[in-house]
Amino acid sequence: MAINIETRKPELANRTGGLSGPAIKPIAIKLVWEAAKAIQIPIIGMGGIYSSEDALEFIIAGASAVAVGTASFTDPSTVVRVIEEMERWMAAKGIGSVAELKGTVQA
Repeated sequence: MAINIETRKPELANRTGGLSGPAIKPIAIKLVWEAAKAIQIPIIGMGGIYSSEDALEFIIAGASAVAVGTASFTDPSTVVRVIEEMERWMAAKGIGSVAELKGTVQA
């Protein structure tokens, strides 16, 4: 929640909002990792993805796909940039698909 001190009214239209962006990323990655160990259905990782490194962390933790949210608000081209960066990184490492990375965390 955020409050305008002059009007003493909430800044957000719904009065309160959720936690998103970089602040939630470590928690979200942990939850993806735990879920991937417990279930065998696809998991979509999200929360704080601003770069290919962020997206790759979720995939390595066990996500089948990722969603870019908050970063798209400030830069709508974030999704395209993240995909392009991931493709370059994977090509440099000789990795042919995201599926090769899924759930490969060494924990």
